[in-house]
Amino acid sequence: MSVLIFAELDEGKIKKSSQEAIFYGAKVAEMTGTSATTIIIGTATDTELSSAGHFGAAKVLHATDATLAEPNGMAYATVVAAAAQQEGSTVIVLAKSSLADAMTARLAGKLKAGLAANVIELPDLSKGFIVKSSIYTGKAFAYNDLKADIKILAIKKNTITPEEKDAAAPIEVFTPALNKADFVISIKNTEKSSGDILLPEADLVVSAGRGLKGPENWGIVDDLAKALHAATACSKPVSDLDWRPHSEHVGQTGLKISPNLYIACGISGAIQHLAGVNSSKVIVVINKDPDAPFFKSADYGIIGDVFDVLPRLTKAVQAL
Repeated sequence: MSVLIFAELDEGKIKKSSQEAIFYGAKVAEMTGTSATTIIIGTATDTELSSAGHFGAAKVLHATDATLAEPNGMAYATVVAAAAQQEGSTVIVLAKSSLADAMTARLAGKLKAGLAANVIELPDLSKGFIVKSSIYTGKAFAYNDLKADIKILAIKKNTITPEEKDAAAPIEVFTPALNKADFVISIKNTEKSSGDILLPEADLVVSAGRGLKGPENWGIVDDLAKALHAATACSKPVSDLDWRPHSEHVGQTGLKISPNLYIACGISGAIQHLAGVNSSKVIVVINKDPDAPFFKSADYGIIGDVFDVLPRLTKAVQAL
């Protein structure tokens, strides 16, 4: 019996959010007196696969069937369900993501499992199996009492801080039975956001809004982002005006992110924007309007013109 953790790959590397999920799953295994097994689908080196052991995995199951090259939620759900049945897993952990969203409901149906999403803490086992989730875009919390024999936990990104150890997990080849029904939906094309750092995985994000006045002024945002080794983002009006690509739009109708630091430059802070960023651990707002609503949600605020503040801030970061 074991806790099963599904880890996503990005260009052959285990995603940071999945490292968090592995660590979380290993902790649940400790609490329940079982072991932690990680299931990884796709191409990766043995060194990368075994690195799951750094975060607590006792074993890695590796599925490499050529038909699984693209992240198909239906097929991946079948693979994870088969791994759970093989391992006798009663708890399945994965990081919440677009792929996880496509998998979890199907997985719950296959295994007749209970499901909790946006989980932010380890379970309370004193009175059953109760997990705390973030709901309403981070404005409230829910306590889920999972009574099904099998539990699926989708962990919210950047809420668990993994601790690494010097350990490598052994790797076993896993060859599940697949059928044509798993591939009635196929992926024809995948387009990834450009940039050195992918926004959904970023720990640091520099974002800007209409206060930048035009796309020709975005250099000061890029300069600060490069100095901080951060990703860049923008508000919805900016992407609607085609100043920046829609893949950088964060907010209620865009990406929901949870970085350690979110710097908002020239963004008023409408509730629709806050819905996408209010899970950030620290929010810094730079705006020349002292009455900008965003200041009410900020941990730190700078009242000033972004065209004056950003170059100074970039220079200070570079000096450090």
